[in-house]
Amino acid sequence: MLGYTSNHAWTPCPNFAGIPGTSPQPNESGADTVARLPLKARDIPNLITGLRILLVAPFLWLLLEERYAAALALFVIAGISDALDGFLAKYFGWTSELGGLLDPIADKLLLMGAILALGWLNELPGWLVALVIGRDLVIVGGAIGYHLLIERFQATPLMISKLNTLMQLALVCAVIVNYGMIRLPGWMLDTLIYLTALTTVWSGATYVWRWGRLAWRGNCRRAGSAHRHNDH
Repeated sequence: MLGYTSNHAWTPCPNFAGIPGTSPQPNESGADTVARLPLKARDIPNLITGLRILLVAPFLWLLLEERYAAALALFVIAGISDALDGFLAKYFGWTSELGGLLDPIADKLLLMGAILALGWLNELPGWLVALVIGRDLVIVGGAIGYHLLIERFQATPLMISKLNTLMQLALVCAVIVNYGMIRLPGWMLDTLIYLTALTTVWSGATYVWRWGRLAWRGNCRRAGSAHRHNDH
């Protein structure tokens, strides 16, 4: 068997496989490499989030195929995984900047995809779909504009935003159950639709107001700093 030494010269390496009391050397590209993979326990929440993102495509396919029972099962699994990775991150302190980025992306992909699919199937009113998508576009556009024009910011979800997410989750679950499993009372679906619309408008307006004030203060600080610099 040939080996490669540090002086870049090929030299024969002894093979101890047949000598009693000895064991073959570990394969550098085999078990040792696997053992050195940069995976730690604190990466588990991010792995769970990544798996949740992978569930989005099959969930949407099942939904568009109107296979509601299977779609609901994946939706519930995704919800459990969301709760699990959040618990692990907070309880063990396994938080990371990547996790803070991936988790809301996974939630948005799942929820926005579900709302768009249900709207496509005419199981949600078009005005609600437009309202929800429009709200997210305004928030994302405002965040990008603030980051580029004012300063870097740390996005912290507001309580009303969490309530809006909860209402969207409840609405998606209720619609899937209604059309695929058990007929729900019409007043229940209507109530969820209007509560979702209300919290969508409320949360969007709150974000615009909050970031608007932060942008105004940031511009005032920059203007004051530039004025003092010109005085010197």
